[in-house]
This record gives sequence, C-alpha cells and structure tokens, in this order.
Amino acid sequence: MKIAIRGKNLEITEGLRDYTEKKLNKLTRYFDQIPEAQVTALTGRGGYIVEVTIPLNSFILRAEEISSENLYTAVDLVVEKLEKQIQKHRTKLYRRFRNQGLKNLITVMGEENVVGAPEVVRTKRFAIKPMPVEEAILQMSLLGHDFYVFSNAETDQVNVLYRRKDGNFGLIEPEF
Repeated sequence: MKIAIRGKNLEITEGLRDYTEKKLNKLTRYFDQIPEAQVTALTGRGGYIVEVTIPLNSFILRAEEISSENLYTAVDLVVEKLEKQIQKHRTKLYRRFRNQGLKNLITVMGEENVVGAPEVVRTKRFAIKPMPVEEAILQMSLLGHDFYVFSNAETDQVNVLYRRKDGNFGLIEPEF
C-alpha cells in the first residue's frame, strides 16, 4: 500500500510515519489490496487532526479525528473510525452479495464497470407436473422462492408465478 503522509503546520517524524503505516496496514485484512492512502496531519482547533482518505474501486473511505493528546492517539482513533466504516459497508455489501467474501466482493464491484457479455453460469432441469394456480402458490410458498415455473392444469401451458413487491402474486402466461 502506498501511503502519502503530509503535515500541515507540523513536521512528520519518521516514527510517526512508521506508526501510521503500521496501523493502516492492518486494514489490509479486510481488502486484498489497498492501492493508496492519503494521510494529512495538522495542528489546529485545540489539538491534533488526522485525516485519512482511501479510494477503493466502488467507494471512498474517509475519516477525520481530533485528539488533544498527541498525533499517535489521533492515528489510533482515525483507524478505529475507518474500521467501523468498513464494518458498515461490509454488512451492506454482504446483503447485496450473500455468499461472496468481502475481498472478492471489492474486486467484483470494481469489475462491474467492465462491459462484458453476461453468461449462463448454471442450468437447472426439473420435471413439471400439471397443477392449478392455487397449488403452484402453495408450492412456491413451501419452497420459499420468489418465482415458480409450472404447467397450468387449466390451460396446459407452462406458466411462471412470481411474488410481487407488494406481497401479492403475478402470473405470466405465454401468448402464441
């Protein structure tokens, strides 16, 4: 990770630089690769201020912390704040992509901008038995799915039953 540390109204010592790099490198446990981090340390408003900005593929992590004690405390507090932001984004991302890890997810989100042809990644085959719409609703509810493909016993055609956002059901019937 490339870390750019700048000081405003103060000089950045080698010890502070090493300490900041060590603390920020702990964030790599959440991401495979963090390309860069921009750290600004300054004095003002009755204490030391540390600002950290980390641009990632799909979002930017940014935190600012003020400490009246010293710069090292401010660095600790800003890293804690960044970890909380990561946890917040992590839960949002996990809800979006349930079975992928966070490291893979950040990579995938960066690749969303790449235009490519969608491909079929899974094919399922199953036997369709004729049934009325009411039985199809019951079957779909028992399976816990949002849609159900079945052969309509009344029309002898393949239909798709789906759950609408308002909680009701929709039925797709082919028209030839």
